[in-house]
Amino acid sequence: MKVADHPPAEQTTTTGAAQLGRLLLSALFLAAVLVFTRTQFGHLDNSWLLTAAALIGGYMAMNIGANDVANNVGPAVGSKAMALGLAIVIAAVFEAAGAIIAGGEVVSTVKNGIIDPADIEGSMVFVWVMIGALLGAAVWLNVATWLGAPVSTTHSIVGGVMGSGIAAAGFEIVNWSVMGSIAASWVISPVAGGLLAAGLLYVLERGVLWQADPIVAAQRYLPYLLGLMAWTFTTYIALKGVKNVLEISFPVATVIGLVAGVITVLMTRPSIRRRAPELSGRTGVNALFTIPLIFAAALLSFAHGANDVANAVGPLAGVVEVLAEAGTGTDSSASIPLWVLVIGALGISLGLALFGPRLIRTVGSEITELDRSRAFCIALAAALTVIVASQLGLPVSSTHVALGGIFGVGFLREYLDQRMAQAVEDVLHSHQGDEHIAEVERVLYTFVNGDVETKRELLDQLKEMGHEAVITAAQRRKLKKALKRQLVTRSHLYRIVAAWLITVPVSALLSAVFYFALRGMMV
Repeated sequence: MKVADHPPAEQTTTTGAAQLGRLLLSALFLAAVLVFTRTQFGHLDNSWLLTAAALIGGYMAMNIGANDVANNVGPAVGSKAMALGLAIVIAAVFEAAGAIIAGGEVVSTVKNGIIDPADIEGSMVFVWVMIGALLGAAVWLNVATWLGAPVSTTHSIVGGVMGSGIAAAGFEIVNWSVMGSIAASWVISPVAGGLLAAGLLYVLERGVLWQADPIVAAQRYLPYLLGLMAWTFTTYIALKGVKNVLEISFPVATVIGLVAGVITVLMTRPSIRRRAPELSGRTGVNALFTIPLIFAAALLSFAHGANDVANAVGPLAGVVEVLAEAGTGTDSSASIPLWVLVIGALGISLGLALFGPRLIRTVGSEITELDRSRAFCIALAAALTVIVASQLGLPVSSTHVALGGIFGVGFLREYLDQRMAQAVEDVLHSHQGDEHIAEVERVLYTFVNGDVETKRELLDQLKEMGHEAVITAAQRRKLKKALKRQLVTRSHLYRIVAAWLITVPVSALLSAVFYFALRGMMV
């Protein structure tokens, strides 16, 4: 038996120690939450229940960080615009800032009106419903992260609230029209994100990367693309990132974004012109997207922290209202105390740092190969899709949009490859029976695997070749294999789509089970 078949003992020990270290840090965070809540609220009659809710909220926040944040930074890491460590630091800081600064004065305790709290008899039953929802959603997110499947945290908590609500008051408590909209988002979100990302990439390829001199084309068109990105992200942050601090209408946000876009065009045009002599080909164009991708990752993380912290602590806020502030739990909204927001912010950042790298790699490099131009199109498409969909009243998931963009870029590459493959096979077919086709096949094989400049040169050569002789069977097999590449990993596609489809029902089932277990202990 070969020694290489087994991992070195030292490596196994190191991996085990690292995993143990991550678990210990997670336990320390939850212990800190426990100590804080017991210190602050130990005098309450049901302080242990509030403590349990805070612990589960912290656990949920860590799972959000481990699973959902990968969509914001994965493409930038996969395209090598920034290292994994830098991406984790940037995302953690901006996620926490978004959660604390813009996490919201008021957050719906029953996400998106899934259930009507007035239909729940008794404030304590409401508390059990919220705790069951949090725990069911958190456990599902933990499982999804372990499976390597990025899923929507919003859909997870929606399923959790629905499941525990049904367990408490029956199916009539659910707003089924809202659930229908959520089901529609399973299709709308990835399709919209995928089509827009693929369209942006196709425009970028034709306008810049396929040109005879990509750098000259980049000087002409890239400032406007970067301006569009600045316009989009400024509008996105104004509408989504700070809406709980400052209410900004869509027209005002659009004008602010337009000003930022114009400034970006004016600033980047001379900058690209100065860098142009040092750059060449596709690699040079990709280098121009490095800083925009870092900004995009930071801004997406800020907006995500501002919006999705509610998924971790929104139900917790409802529990706090009932147990610590003598509320009834039937109000549709609850103020989130700062300490609750801090638990959510720190939990998201810690979960990202400790358990997020696996899904960051999956999103960034394992689904399809990403360079910086492709990652740029994905980030821009994600922000554009969310803005347009929100104004049209269409339900979308930012997670599904971002992953749809990655799949869209990958499938566009496959389509272009297959179109090229068909053209190459047409050339081969036209030379069947000729005497020197071996040389034709050699050139075509180089053509398929070459860059834009190589392809252009070989096309010129093919025009001058004329009829040549028959290819060998081995050469034909080699060429056909090159022409049938799959540029999207199907195993990841199937696993992620399956996880999306079962997120709501599995979260609902788990939450119902936890609700019944909690009620059984209490009663």
